[in-house]
Amino acid sequence: MDTFNYLDTTRKVFLQYKKMAEGAMSQLTDEQIAWAPSPESNSIAAIVKHLWGNMLSRWTDFLTTDGEKDWRDRDAEFEAADIKSRVQLMEKWEEGWKCMMDTLNALKPEDLGRIVKIRAEDHTVMDALQRQLAHYGSHIGQIIFLAKAQKDAGWKTLSIPKGQSKQFNATMMGNKK
Repeated sequence: MDTFNYLDTTRKVFLQYKKMAEGAMSQLTDEQIAWAPSPESNSIAAIVKHLWGNMLSRWTDFLTTDGEKDWRDRDAEFEAADIKSRVQLMEKWEEGWKCMMDTLNALKPEDLGRIVKIRAEDHTVMDALQRQLAHYGSHIGQIIFLAKAQKDAGWKTLSIPKGQSKQFNATMMGNKK
């Protein structure tokens, strides 16, 4: 496997997740971003705050310190009442993504086999990257689900529109039927 290509692909997938979440959030009002379907559920604002906290913790001094920093307050990440505006929310969003992307962009192919710790558990850098891809992907899916549920018929799709898969595939494959 070409490890340089692995890092490029990993960056690309992270940024695709970011773009999808931003596409979903851009369709919502501030009230919809703060909405949770039940008291035990998370709002988009809480999910964003959690991703921000996770990103800062995991990616700060990624190669040299445990990814679960002692200054992180994970439980508080799920309380988004202190987020007073979309501007504040998006500042956290961008801060988390910048921390992650700066670290990811600094990685070299020879780093992929190095050992890093997350909650005192050893991971190769590649394993840690995969862990974060899965984690962020699950939360991005939640953001999209919550946004789509609120927009209903007003939802602007982020991928192939419902009922248009065959047309999309024919176009992509150059086989217009």
